Amino acid sequence: MVLLVVAGACSATPTARAEDPKSATAPITKGQRIFTCGHSFHVFVYAMLPELAESAGIKDQEMVGISRIGGSRVMQHWDVPDDKNIAKPALREGKVDVLTLSPIWLPDDGIEKFITLAAEHNPNVRVLVQEYWLPNDTYEPKYPLDTRKKVDHDATDIKELSKSNDAYCRDIEEHVRAINKKVGRDVAYVVPVGVASVALRERIVAGKAPGLKAQWDLFRDTWGHAKPALMALSGYCHFAVIYRRSPVGLAVPTMLARDKEIPEDQKEALNKLLQELAWEAVSNHPLTGVTSGAR
Repeated sequence: MVLLVVAGACSATPTARAEDPKSATAPITKGQRIFTCGHSFHVFVYAMLPELAESAGIKDQEMVGISRIGGSRVMQHWDVPDDKNIAKPALREGKVDVLTLSPIWLPDDGIEKFITLAAEHNPNVRVLVQEYWLPNDTYEPKYPLDTRKKVDHDATDIKELSKSNDAYCRDIEEHVRAINKKVGRDVAYVVPVGVASVALRERIVAGKAPGLKAQWDLFRDTWGHAKPALMALSGYCHFAVIYRRSPVGLAVPTMLARDKEIPEDQKEALNKLLQELAWEAVSNHPLTGVTSGAR
């Protein structure tokens, strides 16, 4: 288990910087102050967001800090000792507009604890819960995960994968709705990366994903650690939820541009597809705070 917490630059005042995100689903134009707690299926998004914001012309985004714990449940970030825990002070001081979390299955009491703390200190805070792609291509909600399971991603039946992902989505959505009801307002939102990833894999199998020939092109191992294309897809999903706007048109991110496995003449087309799939998933999901009419 690897633990690393990194503090970033925090703003000097605790006031929320965004338009009131609860009042409408219109795009958010002010740069957000972002904190992340997560594992290796999520923390790379934190590194992507400054580049995405710059490409989108968002000048005042702040990366407040990140808590990295390998293979972690959210509760493990909550339980980091006070002398090393940088998430709780940032939330207590109202210096976070968006907190991103990535649980490994449910229940995870850490989600509610972070949401409750965040909501107490920033009336406009949003907590984003990542619904990620299924480890080992199966929905087996137990912890710890089976990291040695033999999986051939190319042999995965997409229809069965979609059914499994739907079951996972229902559990995430039920959990988020219950917490929001308990808090008394919408604070938690879902980032449907898993939905977008299934759509991408459908395109790959159909031969309609530029630069990607096999499902294995998305993964570094059987467990499901992401290669750049899947990482970029996740980054676009998060950007779309954070700013309630389509990522279509943003420049090819560095991680994708440097990927030598993707032909150079296919990267622009692939990047556009990833952006479109991310926006489709986000704009059609009931718990992202975005509607299909947002632009």
